[in-house]
Amino acid sequence: MATDPHERTQTLIFVSVCVCVGLWQKKTKMDYQEFKKIYGSSNLDIAREIFLHNRESIRIKKEKTATRNLEKIFSAVFKITYKKGFQALNMRALSEETGMSLGSLYAYFTNKDKLLEIIHTQGWAIIKKTFTEVSATGAGPQERLRALIKAHIFLSEFFRPWFYFTFMEARSIKPAEFAAVKSMEEYTQEILTDILVLGEKQNVFKPGNHELTASMIKAMQQEWYLKRWKYRKLNVSADQYAEHLISIIEAFCLVQSKDLIAINQKTIK
Repeated sequence: MATDPHERTQTLIFVSVCVCVGLWQKKTKMDYQEFKKIYGSSNLDIAREIFLHNRESIRIKKEKTATRNLEKIFSAVFKITYKKGFQALNMRALSEETGMSLGSLYAYFTNKDKLLEIIHTQGWAIIKKTFTEVSATGAGPQERLRALIKAHIFLSEFFRPWFYFTFMEARSIKPAEFAAVKSMEEYTQEILTDILVLGEKQNVFKPGNHELTASMIKAMQQEWYLKRWKYRKLNVSADQYAEHLISIIEAFCLVQSKDLIAINQKTIK
């Protein structure tokens, strides 16, 4: 039984991911409510994970206190930047929003650039962990594509402040950190591209520009959390959006019976 707090957190994450992968294999029609039960991490859970990963640089060593204050800090950052943008954020505004003194804030990070780096690192870690595990299942290309589309949309619904911030404020980070963000973007797109390529080889998906298709899929996934107000007005849920996107992609990508006949005839010749 793990006794170290960091080890316990990692064990819980690993178990949750394994359970999730098993369910994706058995049931690619998983809805958002089922997804939330598995990925039911709260903002406090995320704050605790950030504390454990950055405990050497954080001067507050009591896990409970640090976790509670980190949650408060991140909530304040998302609230301020959503209204005014990251460039308008300063330590005084953060102090007023959190009710914490400037000295207390500096105990968690040295400046707002470090805070930005932590948020981006955690935001992309959430995506990478899920994409890696879901894409590694033993399901076929069609099922894996459906699972990945849903995973991204459901994650962005559940962790919307993190997704919105990491996308909108990527322009604010330093070149070195921005390169890491671009690398992560390319990583998630490559997973989609690889599945489409594999699907073509197995006569599941039509031949085509799979890199461009993967890029379009990502753009439509991002549309969900960047323009949430539009779909709220249309009364569209995360489940409806995911299923509709999947139906569009499958209509474009899936090999139809007539296409399969043509492929077989070409193979015979």
